[in-house]
Amino acid sequence: MATNPSAPISPLRQRMLHDMMMRGLSPRTQHQYVRNVQRFAAFLDRPPDTATAEDLRSFQVHQHESGVNAGTINSTVSALRFFYTVTLRRRDLARGLVATRRPHTVREVLSVEEAARLLEAAPGIKYKAALGVAYGAGLRVSEVAHLKVDDIDARPLRAEPAPAS
Repeated sequence: MATNPSAPISPLRQRMLHDMMMRGLSPRTQHQYVRNVQRFAAFLDRPPDTATAEDLRSFQVHQHESGVNAGTINSTVSALRFFYTVTLRRRDLARGLVATRRPHTVREVLSVEEAARLLEAAPGIKYKAALGVAYGAGLRVSEVAHLKVDDIDARPLRAEPAPAS
């Protein structure tokens, strides 16, 4: 839902933007919150400050029935809680909002053979090293990309002394 940058901002949105700014919310979070409140207003087909508890409940049911993923639902709940609790000071409406659980997924682990094939397919030693470190340490791509030489502990491993018999 794109907004016209030259269009005047409603006093309600301006108040919400000020509330978010004063609480130090990041620009990205602010954008998401405004977008989520806009979606709710579009669902209502009227300003969000006129909503009732039943309107909020209907919107959440609509999201679930439409197959909206858990992350989006929870993001919307956070935005609406902020809007009703902070901007409108209507805690009574925010109390009815329900976050949803994300489905637990089991991560797939490569077999030793699959990991070896992955490393062999790397085009050079730099890529083999990056893939090996990423897989062996369970790092994300962004974490591997930000590794520095100082992050490597190059001290030799010391063997533990054998227990005395």
